[in-house]
Amino acid sequence: MKKKVLLGMSGGVDSSVAALLLLEQGYDVIGVTMKLRPDNLPQGPTGSCGSLDDTQDARQVADWLGIPHLVWDFSDRFCQKVVDYFVAEYLCGRTPNPCVACNRYLKFDAMLERALEEGCDYIATGHYARIEKSPDGRWLLKRAPNQKDQSYVLYHLTQFQLAHTLFPLGGLDKSQARALAQQRGLPVAFKPDSQEICFIPDKDYAGFITRYTKNASQPGNFVDQAGRVLGQHRGIIHYTIGQRKGLGCSFGKPMYVVRICPQNNTVVLGEEGSQYASSLTAQRLNWIPFSTLEQPLQVTAKVRYQATAAAATIYPLSNDQVQVEFEQPQRSVTPGQAVVFYNGDTVIGGGTIVSPGASA
Repeated sequence: MKKKVLLGMSGGVDSSVAALLLLEQGYDVIGVTMKLRPDNLPQGPTGSCGSLDDTQDARQVADWLGIPHLVWDFSDRFCQKVVDYFVAEYLCGRTPNPCVACNRYLKFDAMLERALEEGCDYIATGHYARIEKSPDGRWLLKRAPNQKDQSYVLYHLTQFQLAHTLFPLGGLDKSQARALAQQRGLPVAFKPDSQEICFIPDKDYAGFITRYTKNASQPGNFVDQAGRVLGQHRGIIHYTIGQRKGLGCSFGKPMYVVRICPQNNTVVLGEEGSQYASSLTAQRLNWIPFSTLEQPLQVTAKVRYQATAAAATIYPLSNDQVQVEFEQPQRSVTPGQAVVFYNGDTVIGGGTIVSPGASA
């Protein structure tokens, strides 16, 4: 009997090619598009996630491939676990990663749970990453062998989730996937990739938060690292660690955001060099090749999705907190973002950055 796979279909090229490959590999494939945006969610000028167009594109691909297509409404959970979290983090002076939260709580939690209830053996997505089983029986998450690698946003996957997940695109790069879509005549072969946070397509995060909370951001002081007032900011939701452009003030020299303090509504600025940190602390940890970190471990670590992995040593502080010491200072180590650890191509795990260490 064929193994049954529930494939998350966004209406884009990646998930559509994933469906094609799964069928060619002999799986019984069901496509599902998740309705994520609540109907009452304030929208920016160019729309929002879970658009009707994307759902129609996914349905068109499913019909073209001859597979069933479902739409599941997870909008309440998305609002709670992704949108509310995103807004709360910015209001607390942190910079969240909503894609990590969506993967953690929607695609690999809610969708997987329901797929198993419906009798499916696996879920699948169009992510560029690989899953392998180690000789000791643990499931491993590995990088895709290309620049499109998306393992950074998947570091939270558990052993149970990895055992029930397929990544059909793990061995391809984006150009190969798009070429395959064009060769096979998929209806979305020439559809452009989405680039921004799905529920804020205009990239106006502060504007979205203002509309969502119905509260205007409160101006406050820019201060230097000694506490001296340098000028006035527009509200902490407009800034992130390492930011230099768009501060709205001229200081006569480059200045960078080095700390955001919601308790007194100040944004701390520093001069050139202050945007680098040689260490960080992280919590809310997930480990993949092992269950706990019991001793220091040398790894490479990424502090942002687009960052280059840098040599570092992880020091366990408690069951759910580590100190990370880098061999070379890292730029814009940002509270709220994920730090992800690697050993070669293998994802060791990761967590949420709590604070950077002292400036380099």
